[in-house]
Amino acid sequence: MNCTKCKTKAVIKIPRHHAAFCKGCFTHFVHDQVARAVKSEKMFGKDDRILVAVSGGKDSLALWDILLKLGYKADGFYVNLGIGGYSERSYTMVRRFADSVAAPLGAALHTHTVEHEEGGGIKELAQVVHRPTCSTCGTIKRYQFNRAAVEREYDVMATGHNLDDEAARLLGNVLHWQEDYLEKQGPTLPASIEGFAKKVKPLYRLSERELAAYCVLSKIEYIVDECPMAQGARTLLYKEVLNRLETESPGTKQYFYWGFLDKQRRKQDAPLTMSEKDQALLHPCATCGQPTTAEVCSYCKLMARAKLPAR
Repeated sequence: MNCTKCKTKAVIKIPRHHAAFCKGCFTHFVHDQVARAVKSEKMFGKDDRILVAVSGGKDSLALWDILLKLGYKADGFYVNLGIGGYSERSYTMVRRFADSVAAPLGAALHTHTVEHEEGGGIKELAQVVHRPTCSTCGTIKRYQFNRAAVEREYDVMATGHNLDDEAARLLGNVLHWQEDYLEKQGPTLPASIEGFAKKVKPLYRLSERELAAYCVLSKIEYIVDECPMAQGARTLLYKEVLNRLETESPGTKQYFYWGFLDKQRRKQDAPLTMSEKDQALLHPCATCGQPTTAEVCSYCKLMARAKLPAR
């Protein structure tokens, strides 16, 4: 099997693109896909300060690496969830990448420790407030990601959601006809009001397999384990279903998610934005001041139920 571009020996085959690449051409392919995503969705420019949410997994570390190598000003932000050995291993990977790759390029790593700031690990907090662990985790991470971006005056917050993530999320939203979520699903969520950081997903054109290959070829160490708290999550089931379809018909995920985005753009005749209805409903949380549709945001409600002050 030879590289589609340079005809030397290929190291990876990409069935959905009917292509195969050597190491150099594959790296160029990955960088090009991110550059195209950034440009087409008007995510950010070379002068913008970007805060990348890093977890220690392949996607977020690959994203940080790619943005730095494309010449963007990108710092990392890591939330230590306090999940025993899993969090210890994930932080080790993040710290190692920050020291060996990011720091020499002038990038910094910021951290937030849930056990210190929220008063306990994710599992313990979920038990205290009687909520699913993943729901509790999502509430805290969304709040702290936005808080960090706003308070540190970053222009945009970037997350490592890839094509598989977005296709699985879309499948779940369609199966349950969650129209509000469908309306807001897209690679870019603008900073439509004060207190809301702009959020982007530059990896939406790349699959999990492609990003894993990028990390291996780029010698980026990452935590391979799935979060132990995610066992039984419906998203994993949706991914499994889509993977089976992808095996039988390469390009299924791409056609499904990119087709959805194309129809959304045609419908709105503009880049995806937060709905006017949501903008009208958002106002500062009475406790912390971050935007919310209720009197008190979900994070502060969670902290109140845990009998801890919002930080």
